[in-house]
Parts: sequence; C-alpha cells; structure tokens
Amino acid sequence: MDEYYIKNTYSSLLLKGMKNALKRIIKAINEREKIVVYGYYDFDSITAISLLVLVLKYLNADVEYFQPNKNRENRNLIEKDIQNDIKYLGANLIITVGATVNSQREISLCRELNIDIIVTDYHKCTKPFDDIIVINPNQIGCNYPFKELSASGIAYKLAQTVSSYYKMTCINKYIDLVMLGTISKRVPVVDENLYIVDEGFKQLYHSNNYGIRALIDDNNVEDISKFIHNDLTMDIFQKTNTMGRIDNAKIAIELFTTNDKYRAKQISKYLYNEIKKNKKLKDKNKDNLNCKLSTV
Repeated sequence: MDEYYIKNTYSSLLLKGMKNALKRIIKAINEREKIVVYGYYDFDSITAISLLVLVLKYLNADVEYFQPNKNRENRNLIEKDIQNDIKYLGANLIITVGATVNSQREISLCRELNIDIIVTDYHKCTKPFDDIIVINPNQIGCNYPFKELSASGIAYKLAQTVSSYYKMTCINKYIDLVMLGTISKRVPVVDENLYIVDEGFKQLYHSNNYGIRALIDDNNVEDISKFIHNDLTMDIFQKTNTMGRIDNAKIAIELFTTNDKYRAKQISKYLYNEIKKNKKLKDKNKDNLNCKLSTV
C-alpha cells in the first residue's frame, strides 16, 4: 500500500464510541442475540445495510434488517417502528445506519424491551445521548480526523473494527459496496473518501458480489463509471416517487446480499428495466418542455 493510502486512512478506533460498539457486537455475536440493522431507503443506506448484514452473517450472527415501508420526513428511529416491527423481530440490539435517535422516548422504550442501540451516523450532532452508543465523526467530543464519511463509510469503519477482532482477512472485498454508497451521497471525494472510491473501483472489476456482478455483466455495461454515477444511483434511487424508491430499496438490499446467482440476475434485470423506463420518462418530459418553450 503506498504512502498516500497510509496517510489517508485512519484507525476506526479513533471514532468515539467504537470500542463500546465493538464490545456490544461481540456479545451479540457470541451469544447469538438478534441484531437488527435499521436504515433509510436512499442508496447510501442501502449499501450500508447490505455491508453490515453480509459481514455479520459471515460471522454467523443472527441478523435481520429493517427499513421504513412508508414515506418519512426524517431519518429518525421512531417508537412506532420499535413497537410494530423491531420488537416482533425479537431484537436484542439495533444498529442504525444513516439514521439517529431523536428523543429519550425511543431510548426508554428500547430499555423497557431490553433492546440496546448503536447509532452510526454522519449528520451534525448537537444533542448527545450518554446512555446509548453513538459512532459519528461529527458528534461532540469525537476527534476522528475526517468528518465527511457517508453512512456506508461509517458502517465500513464499524465493519473494519469487528472484522479485525475476529481476524477476518477479506473485509476489503466489500469496499465496492462502500464506494457505491459514497458516490451516491455526493460527499467530497477527498481524503478517506478518495481512498474508498479508488479502492472500490479496483474491487468492482473483480467483485465476488453476485448482485454487483449481475448489474454490470448481465446488462452489458460498457462505461462503468457513467453507469454508477448516473444510471444506478440517480435514475432508480433519486426518484420523486417515494414509494418506488422504498420498493427498489428493499429489492436492492436483496440483490447485494443474496448468495443465489440466479436470483441476483432476476433482480438485476428488473432494476435495469427501471433505469430504461426512467430514462424514457426523462426524455419525454424534456421533449415536452422543449415543445412548450418553442411555442412561447
């Protein structure tokens, strides 16, 4: 590894809360407690959820994931999700990605249900919660050198920590997923994000993720960079139709976490058709706008 990459990656243990998060996750894995990964339905959260599910399953953890199935104005974990869904999954531990806890009520409810919470987030954090574990480079008192990681980037730092403890040697094979989330979030591609993007593209060309391989190979993608920057992250997951985004998010998580090659091909074909459909709609709207302007 050259000097640039040594200089621009940092120990995940520098993140405030990481050591406590590691201890809690070790307990959950070793005692086969139910872990629920909770995230939003944008592409950054999709890749973050997929990453943690893959790593935790590799370590034989009992893990599920949950996403809101209705439009949300914010990314908060709310009481309704806990009462109506997460509780019935049998959760002992919730790990949020790109989402946070907004009030003491959710914490109190989880405590009543014997559910612990680890929050991984990147938003500016002005209200500290001392009774839950928070991993966020932008929280008060965190001295992590780089503050611009996305949800998938922070999930990757958590995955690095857990994998190091369990002596996993293959953690970097997931960096293509992290790269996809980082690009979709439009965070500055500098410093540690530049490392993620550079290494992610390298991994992409020989990815062993069935979903990623199906998206690229089965759809005859020639310009991978254009496909990722525009077609995949913009045309499917930035739609104004929120329910469409939610549905596609659940499908995409299955795509990135399946170990069934045929199923990956099926999902990939569906998503590629969504891309083509959205392109046609954009072209039609553009033509209609041009016609209106020409008559003015």
